[in-house]
Amino acid sequence: MNPTTSASGACPPAQRRARTGVAVAAAVLWGLTLVSCAWLAYLVVVVIVSAVTEGASAGGFLLWCALIVAGAVGVLTALAFAPRVRRLAPESRLLLLGALACPAPTVLAACTWAGLT
Repeated sequence: MNPTTSASGACPPAQRRARTGVAVAAAVLWGLTLVSCAWLAYLVVVVIVSAVTEGASAGGFLLWCALIVAGAVGVLTALAFAPRVRRLAPESRLLLLGALACPAPTVLAACTWAGLT
């Protein structure tokens, strides 16, 4: 009996290639995206708290922020479930979605950090 086959006669599982470079690049992109989003969320909270303490209404600002985030999440979710993207390896899929999600919050966070807005 061949040691690479099971008793049921099924083929052994296919070996996966190590794709550590792609996984590291995806992790860096998503890490940068999450740090940028955390900074922007902090700024939104600061604006809301300062508006509430001054007696101003922050509902419109909060609504616009929520709509932008919901739209971005919807677009990325729709792309993640697209048939061609679903056929990619998990590391490649995370890299693609991270490359699309990273630029907008990172540039906005960098502009607010530098005081350009």
